[in-house]
Amino acid sequence: MSNQFANTLPAERTVLAWTRTSFAFLANGALLAIKDLHAHTGPTAFIPALLATAVALGTYVIALRRQRTLQQQPIPARITPRRQVYAIGAAVLILIIVTTFAQLI
Repeated sequence: MSNQFANTLPAERTVLAWTRTSFAFLANGALLAIKDLHAHTGPTAFIPALLATAVALGTYVIALRRQRTLQQQPIPARITPRRQVYAIGAAVLILIIVTTFAQLI
């Protein structure tokens, strides 16, 4: 296997994982929006759907940045996306709380 091909595999796997995650958030937002369309509970009911969409877009942006980082030659010494992972983790927790609260009301 060539060295150049071997270096692109981690980048592709990373982007696919982050993209799948962002798609899951986007699907969550779509389901919340569809539910709220039929409920006619007002514009504040769309806050969980908008939050899920924002988390999905943020996750996708991280995926693109990770791809660029992992495709650099040579690979940078520090490639762990700690801040991004913590930010998405916090956003997911907030999304869970907001969605749960919205479902209970």
